[in-house]
Amino acid sequence: MENKLTVKNLRISFRTSNGKVQAVRDISFDLAKGETLAIVGESGSGKSVTSKAILGILAGNSIVESGEIIYDGKDLLKISEEDFHKIRGDKIAMIFQDPMSSLNPIVRIGKQLTEAMLLKGKARQRESKKTFNSYLKSLNEAMIKNNPSEADRLTESCKKFDKFEFKHIELESAYKKAKEAADENTDDIDKIAFELEKKSAGKDAVDRLKDIAKQAKDSLNTYVIDPAKYENEIKTLSSKLLPTFKAARKSLEYRPVLDILYRIRELTTEAEGKPIPNFFRMGYYLTFSGKELPDMPVEEMNAYMKDYLDKDFMLAFISDAEGALKYSANETYGNMKEAITALNAALSVYSKENLDMKESYDTQKSLAAVVKKAIDPLAIVKDSLSFTFAPSLKSEVDSYFNGIAANKKALKKYARDKKKYDRIIASGKQAGWELAEPNVTDLELVKENISRLIHRLIDHYDEALAAADSRNYDAETVDVINYLMTNASGVVDKVTRRIAKHRAIKLMDEVGIAEPHKRYRQYPFEFSGGMRQRIVIAIALAANPDILICDEPTTALDVTIQSQILELINRLKEERQLSVIFITHDLGVVANMADRVAVMYAGKIVEYGTSEDIFYHSAHPYTWALLSSMPDLDTNEKLEAIPGTPPNMIYPPKGDAFAPRNKYAMQIDFERQPPMFKITDTHYAATWLLHPDAPKVDPPKAVVDRIARMNSKRGIKDE
Repeated sequence: MENKLTVKNLRISFRTSNGKVQAVRDISFDLAKGETLAIVGESGSGKSVTSKAILGILAGNSIVESGEIIYDGKDLLKISEEDFHKIRGDKIAMIFQDPMSSLNPIVRIGKQLTEAMLLKGKARQRESKKTFNSYLKSLNEAMIKNNPSEADRLTESCKKFDKFEFKHIELESAYKKAKEAADENTDDIDKIAFELEKKSAGKDAVDRLKDIAKQAKDSLNTYVIDPAKYENEIKTLSSKLLPTFKAARKSLEYRPVLDILYRIRELTTEAEGKPIPNFFRMGYYLTFSGKELPDMPVEEMNAYMKDYLDKDFMLAFISDAEGALKYSANETYGNMKEAITALNAALSVYSKENLDMKESYDTQKSLAAVVKKAIDPLAIVKDSLSFTFAPSLKSEVDSYFNGIAANKKALKKYARDKKKYDRIIASGKQAGWELAEPNVTDLELVKENISRLIHRLIDHYDEALAAADSRNYDAETVDVINYLMTNASGVVDKVTRRIAKHRAIKLMDEVGIAEPHKRYRQYPFEFSGGMRQRIVIAIALAANPDILICDEPTTALDVTIQSQILELINRLKEERQLSVIFITHDLGVVANMADRVAVMYAGKIVEYGTSEDIFYHSAHPYTWALLSSMPDLDTNEKLEAIPGTPPNMIYPPKGDAFAPRNKYAMQIDFERQPPMFKITDTHYAATWLLHPDAPKVDPPKAVVDRIARMNSKRGIKDE
């Protein structure tokens, strides 16, 4: 199954006045496409810190000590804020616990829904234009390096490509505007016609009919609703629609209004089945042939224009582009070999017992330069390891040398505090405060991180060089042309206020808000808590993200509304093929929605498995404790509270963090952290109870009884 997100060896701490709090301690997990991963644990277990790290919104006093968060080939811990801006809210969206923390109380819901669409739409247009121009320039440069004797012809060829793309963009833009208006009308007419037939249209009917009339006129386009045939009829229908409705409103006899709506609907239905011209080919034909478009059916015209484009331009351009790709790749492979030599040499610099500052920074700068040369400018999918290597290495080197100075201060402060503490204790008094361990940087860990960075890039380059002969440059050249075409189309993918409003209303309807046209203009205080959370979900879905992070989204809601919101998230996940990270302190909330569950305690994942594994075959005492504390309508037994409190993570425990609260704890639990034991291919738990030498311990009776009741409901007999 394709992974959408991978978290590896993540460690996050926070600087505080009392010392360094270790919030997340070396956790790893994957999120597959279309699955729900629940992260469950008490407050302070590190769940929300993990989610905020994924979204790049950690607090300013956070320290990412190690790890990776890989999305779309990029390490989210290493990319710039500018790059993160393209991902946050667009590709990865988040729903927070309190909907009012996500909504502006004095701004209408409609504006809050559309504002992000408009801003993101403009940003995507700018990015598409920038990408198209920069890539075409790089392609031209590589063409010339590969064939310098034909530099003038190759430059002219790229200019020609750029020129007819303007016409392509103009044609496609006009078509998209008309098609979007027609599609919107199809939905809008169906809804209001149903209401008119039932005589239940709301007060917003006038505004909705105005939108339908305008959208009908905006649908006029040769390849949508042909103005040559229907312009006069569409204008007549549009002008009659509102007066006819106002005249019919008193008698509630809406048949004349419905007749107009159904005729417009017939025309939009006809538009739905029309073949789409290839505007890329059309742009070239109209720019360079000097002729009008041939009078023939669209499918025949597409084939005719393809033949013209191929013979006159495209076949030669593809050949030149393929030569450029091969040249650029071979140059990059040579640079990779040089980079491997430099990276291997640098390992000795960073493996010394005490790093030399000048040597370390000089090496860091030289490695940054040699790795930059090993990035292929014509690669469509950018090499994230190479791109993030330089800032990652500098960050680690900075951490080492800043840490030396900071450690001296921290140890000096610790010695001073300890002397004071010892003096108070020696006098027989109570100190009244705890002596915090010194807040020091682990210099050996930093050196390990540097070594890991270098080794990982060496391995990456070795793999790329080994696969060099198996590359399919024919297919890659086609991908390049499609990449340029896609970005050219992105320039015209404009989100207007009308489009944003229509999408917002559709989203409101999708998340279960009744009368969305009316409620679009309301303020957050006019909605109930559950409805506000639905609005927040709609905002999160506005950019059609890949990943949805739900951070305790039902905690502030009553039980009935909780169920509705959970059902909504489940439905949206299936319909939109979303990957969901669901964060909660309550195992019961995710019983019927999680595909896999990660149980966290004191910053670590202590058990990890499928929903079946966790609910029916749990192995960690902390998971047993969570299951025992879940309410159950099928029993009158008293819930079991988990004794004690989570540890203070300024003073992380030496052994298993749950040991002081665990009635099954053994001596080793207080001395050594347990490894993650494999139970099955899908199920892992970090408890010494799984060691072959550990005594056999059965789950508590409350858990055994709960499993029996759940199996009984499923029609499964106990073994």
